[in-house]
Amino acid sequence: METITLDGAQGEGGGQILRSALTLSMISGRAFRLERIRARRARPGLLRQHLTAVQAAATISGAHVEGASPASQSLFFAPGALRGGDYHFAIGSAGSCTLVLQTVLPALWYADRPATVTVSGGTHNPAAPPADFLIRAWLPLLRRMRVQTEIELLRHGFYPAGGGQVRAEVAPGKPLGLTLLERGAWQGTRATAIVAGVPHDVARRELAQLARRIPQLQGECRVLPHQEGPGNALLVDLEHAAVHEVFAGFGARGVSAEHVADRVARAVRGYLDSPAGVGEHLADQLVLPLALAGSGSFSTGKPSSHLLTNLAVIGAFLPVAMHVSESGGCWRVDIGGAAPGGLAAAADKGAGPRRDE
Repeated sequence: METITLDGAQGEGGGQILRSALTLSMISGRAFRLERIRARRARPGLLRQHLTAVQAAATISGAHVEGASPASQSLFFAPGALRGGDYHFAIGSAGSCTLVLQTVLPALWYADRPATVTVSGGTHNPAAPPADFLIRAWLPLLRRMRVQTEIELLRHGFYPAGGGQVRAEVAPGKPLGLTLLERGAWQGTRATAIVAGVPHDVARRELAQLARRIPQLQGECRVLPHQEGPGNALLVDLEHAAVHEVFAGFGARGVSAEHVADRVARAVRGYLDSPAGVGEHLADQLVLPLALAGSGSFSTGKPSSHLLTNLAVIGAFLPVAMHVSESGGCWRVDIGGAAPGGLAAAADKGAGPRRDE
């Protein structure tokens, strides 16, 4: 089968191009070559978390790989058969555990048997969705798609120290479609300020500032053992009947607690003021499972470059129609079948998802 060639500088030009390509390559059985990896980033090429994702994908699929070295800007990946089992991967830095998990978990839905995957590294990293987001926002939607996947946060790991660990259990099974055009009735909100090896006053100030910006967001402090830090995260959960969203901000040296809270409040307010079903980051995480299902729709805010780039990569591997169009004050993403006019991405060739016997 012809090797797919991808430009790592297209669209948002980040690591998501690599991760989606790895996932789709393993599932479709199609080899790919990726050039100019992360060319738009200050430190282009493969970093530790990207190398771990490549190594993890190669391990579970018995792939032939060329170019998997630090700072490499070119990679060739040819997958073999997907195999379940018990896997352990260590990033060796605060690189994101969640992004490594999101690379391999969808592929393991097509493996020959169940699998467990343990990843150590960063669990709360400002450049990636925290573990809480996967567990409380992403997984409930996967369950509605009849995917058997569970994720457990074993130990927090903050940037830059890392040292966290997550564990996932996954059983084979193709996802079913999902429609998520409205978030449904409001059911509750909560805010949690987490500190580890950081003064408790940081958490109290974050929650106080958050309550000033959005009065209904009352919250609680959570103090972790000192050895899980140093680190600080501010999490806001918004529960609606159809979707559970998680927004996060992270403390950093030289950044005030009030500034962290203000950034989270802006993201929360932007979502609450919109009629969209899902927020920006959950939209990014939904398109690949829906493309594998072959059908689905959701509404979101104005599509990010990240989302559009992900759709383009999916279209290079899977023969599924994807349409993005403005609708009712937000944007609608339709996958499979007929859809309203708008930006469309579709693969002209290529095999669909496979199951290795």
